[in-house]
Amino acid sequence: MDAYKKLLLANKAWVLDKLSVREDYFRSMADVQKPEFMWIGCSDSRVPAEDITGTGPGELFVHRNIANLVVHTDFNMLSVLQYAVEVLKIKHVIVCGHYNCGGVRNALGNRDLGLINKWLRNIKDVYRINARELETIADPQIRLERLVELNVSEQVQHLAETSIVQKAWRRDGHPYLHGWVYDIRTGYLKEIAMIKPGTQLDPIYQFNFDTE
Repeated sequence: MDAYKKLLLANKAWVLDKLSVREDYFRSMADVQKPEFMWIGCSDSRVPAEDITGTGPGELFVHRNIANLVVHTDFNMLSVLQYAVEVLKIKHVIVCGHYNCGGVRNALGNRDLGLINKWLRNIKDVYRINARELETIADPQIRLERLVELNVSEQVQHLAETSIVQKAWRRDGHPYLHGWVYDIRTGYLKEIAMIKPGTQLDPIYQFNFDTE
């Protein structure tokens, strides 16, 4: 059997399993979604957001990209963020990285990888900002894991620097911004950072909405 057909068969089994527990399982979600959380995670296939958080359909609004980046020129991510914050009124945005991340690992090297060089440049910038700390770590694996953590913290900061989030803080008093790291070896999540609504940022990143 072709590999992709196994997925279609598994889908049918999954539907029957859900309907056996609740006949209106799918009808109840068809018309509206009210998630409380937005998840910005890595595209890595080993990090399934719903599975590792024990959530079901309708509970997480998910965006994934290589190395869970929040890039201010990424209109895909910004569109998802704006919809989550302004339309769905989510209360929490979670940036979740993971140890042994291939994107972070490749950003530590100098190999030419083509187009992805442009994307990984954002992680190289995180390294440069934190070079003094990272270059005191002799063990390459520990240095990699620390860069994963620092990258998550930096992306949470990038969220706070968006006008989308700052407007929501002023208007709604949320979202809270969280930075987590998933340990593939143990299955556990580790809290790395959190920024509360209304947190004062460096003035250069603070928007003034008084003219609205």
